[in-house]
Amino acid sequence: CNFHIGEIILSMQRATLIPGLSEALVYTTISGTIGVLVPFTSHEDHDFFTHLEMHMRSENPPLCGRDHLSFRSYYYPVKNVIDGDLCEQFNSIEAPKQRSIAEDMDRIPAEVSKKLEDIRTQYAF
Repeated sequence: CNFHIGEIILSMQRATLIPGLSEALVYTTISGTIGVLVPFTSHEDHDFFTHLEMHMRSENPPLCGRDHLSFRSYYYPVKNVIDGDLCEQFNSIEAPKQRSIAEDMDRIPAEVSKKLEDIRTQYAF
């Protein structure tokens, strides 16, 4: 996997945040960020979030104008990692864009939001 965090990582540990569920990699950065890298347990979830990330990159560009993919691929091309922070922005964009993205994925916005909530609560958020 390749993914540019954008900060210096100080620690990284394997941890189970909810007893009985799969492990995740928890990391902290020099500026105090706590991040989690979680594995997908199904191909359906992986495909769903891959498509959501792709739509969010095109429909919700960064404020500073820099391409999201070029940032996450700063040193090496992004490989086998889906940016959960970008996917989480789905709930904060305006309703017409939400409907457009959800329709392209053959879903309704409520289903997309529910899927985001499910993956978030599965790992103790």
